[in-house]
Amino acid sequence: MKLVRRVLWVVFALVIATGAGFILRPVGYFNGSMYLREAFTGVHNGEVSINGIRVHYLVAGPENGKPVVLVHGLGGRAEDWRNLAPTLAHAGYRIYMPDLPGFGRSEWPASFSYSVRDQARIVIGFMDAMHLDQVDLGGWSMGGWIVQLIAAESPNRVSRLMLFDSAGLHFEPAWDTRLFTPSNADQVAQLNALLMPNPPRVPGFVANDIMRVTGEQGWVVQRAMASMLTGQDTTDALLPALNMPVLIVWGDKDRITPLDQGQAMAKLIPHAELDVIPGCGHLAPVQCANQIAPKMLEFVSR
Repeated sequence: MKLVRRVLWVVFALVIATGAGFILRPVGYFNGSMYLREAFTGVHNGEVSINGIRVHYLVAGPENGKPVVLVHGLGGRAEDWRNLAPTLAHAGYRIYMPDLPGFGRSEWPASFSYSVRDQARIVIGFMDAMHLDQVDLGGWSMGGWIVQLIAAESPNRVSRLMLFDSAGLHFEPAWDTRLFTPSNADQVAQLNALLMPNPPRVPGFVANDIMRVTGEQGWVVQRAMASMLTGQDTTDALLPALNMPVLIVWGDKDRITPLDQGQAMAKLIPHAELDVIPGCGHLAPVQCANQIAPKMLEFVSR
């Protein structure tokens, strides 16, 4: 009986400790659950040094599959493709998802610019490190801007291009860009309202942990945002020269990069097709993956 009581006390203590840890660090628990899911779904982790910067990446699908590289957006990470990548992997494609410097589990050096142009150089370096001569290349939001630069300046490396609610055109945001580094619970709620239609309420303890994380890493987002707002790397003049097939996917409720940006890109790019996802916001690749995945697979399979 003494042994049973001791075991019960240990279990009770573990439950209390786990609950307290979740309340204090819910972001860490959410990350842990995603990493665990990766381990059980055939997604592999790797690291590579690119220009002296440690870059973490995820890879899924058969080793001999046709390569697809997917680039996340501002404040994002490789796991942002978790709802789209499995469709391609199960269809036999090899999916590479790097964490850009400053994001996810990659290094965030103080000396790096975090501009879209320098991030594009990192993605090219990643492709070189993976021995990928030519890929189907996709990017979301800031990642879409990055892959546009790659497609325009290294067209021989890109067989097909996919843009998801992409930035890149000259555009003055109608929203407060400081919301990407929220410093109070109200700003967390405002950011969620920008990112998705009808956002759920964020519990206070979750908002507090989000603010803790952005307090530690927000300088990277601020530096990247400041670079983008200069407009020096916009792609308006580059897009008409793209010759590869281009799929443009857009949530019609996007408030970060509104639908008119996608429509403008579709007019500028000679071989582009625009697929508008009704009822979806800027987080369409996560929240509306079931609607996007079939079109994405059909596009890369042509």
